[in-house]
Amino acid sequence: MRLTQWTDYTLRVLMYCAACDGRAQPVTITEVAEGYGISRSHLTKIVQQLAAAGFLETTRGRGGGMRLMRPASEINVGVVVRATETDFSLVECFDVTTNQCRLSSHCRLQNVLGESIQSFFAVLDRYTLADLLVEGTPAPAATGVVRLVPGLPRRDPAPAEVPVFTAAPAPLPAGDPGPPG
Repeated sequence: MRLTQWTDYTLRVLMYCAACDGRAQPVTITEVAEGYGISRSHLTKIVQQLAAAGFLETTRGRGGGMRLMRPASEINVGVVVRATETDFSLVECFDVTTNQCRLSSHCRLQNVLGESIQSFFAVLDRYTLADLLVEGTPAPAATGVVRLVPGLPRRDPAPAEVPVFTAAPAPLPAGDPGPPG
């Protein structure tokens, strides 16, 4: 199963706004679009839907932007995904109007996949937007270049540090003197 790009961007907008909670200036669509490299017009539609669904409050004009309508700890991830995804019919037999499968009356696939979707949402329902944020992630400044750490904005103007991962050498078997040196 794969979430739509719409839902992906919806979660990104909400997470960005949550990371900026408490900032003096509201988050702008342009800021998010530039931060994530997403079309501004596409984000505008997503923000309108989020405002209509009661997740965001928006203000037009100079100094306007968007903020979460309620604390991130009160926005359930499962609720957001259900509000943005339109089709959970994983296979044809989920839709009785288009089902052409001749095995439907002798098959348990629909039940198994239905149970997996219920499990998927049971996990999402355990988390809030606040749970998706890394503790101590600073909010970006309202002006200036926005630098990102995996998915969320940083406040400082310095380039984000990229962690360097090096593989630890494998332990030598007992009695092996190691490579010739």
